[in-house]
Amino acid sequence: MTVSALDTGITGNRIDSHTVLYGVIGDPIRHSRSPIMMNRAFRETGINGAYMAFHITPDRLGEFAAGIRAMGIRGVNVTIPHKLDIMKYMDEIDAGAKAIGAVNTIVNDNGRLIGYNTDGIGYVRSLKEEAEPELAGKRIVVIGAGGASRGIVYALAGEQPAGITIANRSVERAEELAQSLRSMADIRAVASDELQAACRDADIVINTTSVGMHPHTEASPIDVSWLKPGAVASDLIYNPLRTKFLQDAEQHGCRVHGGLGMFIYQGAYAFEYWTGQTAPAAAMRETVLQSLV
Repeated sequence: MTVSALDTGITGNRIDSHTVLYGVIGDPIRHSRSPIMMNRAFRETGINGAYMAFHITPDRLGEFAAGIRAMGIRGVNVTIPHKLDIMKYMDEIDAGAKAIGAVNTIVNDNGRLIGYNTDGIGYVRSLKEEAEPELAGKRIVVIGAGGASRGIVYALAGEQPAGITIANRSVERAEELAQSLRSMADIRAVASDELQAACRDADIVINTTSVGMHPHTEASPIDVSWLKPGAVASDLIYNPLRTKFLQDAEQHGCRVHGGLGMFIYQGAYAFEYWTGQTAPAAAMRETVLQSLV
């Protein structure tokens, strides 16, 4: 093996004794595009960093948190199913993440672990750039009440919508989320059997569940005939880039918004928390798109 090949390392970045380690945790995690996206960001900015995917099961979460400190891992992204449970291992939680009740980004500040949530701000930035620049006064339906939806509802509530309706199979979970953020906006919870009526009047309908994600691409969270033509159908899924939900909604006369932009921007905000540098979002998007072809 040549020296240049050794310098390239497993990520395509330079690996030496000064390399700073970053990563993403989840269960499962091998499907994640975060490593290729974030390693491209390090290359573009000249930062000597390497980003890995770690498969961490729920019973090992505390051990991993200790490992972050012990190994000096500078930053970690957190995905399903750890966004809520990781909070108990933080030394400090950002006010926004605390209000949301979920952490998707960890900054290791000299052994002090600080939790943030970039899901919501990443999503809203993408939605406004790609589909609906004005969210004030809009009636919004959010399907699902998991970790990702918590950040999204929090960020949407700050945009002065007319109202947000959260629909979930467990209406108790939807009500818990609605109650926690009700001081910010008019937010209500409904059961799945009330979802059709809620969608009928909605300006924006957002799928935050995994229904329709690869490899189960023929599934859709709702019947798009429930939507009014001209409404925005939005999906957090980015693989496939255009889910069945979005394909059907577009044929029904709706505007559509996929999950790639949110994925890029939540990563970009995390990168900026870790490094203090502006993230190369265009290069990050290019790399992820190439991997999905």
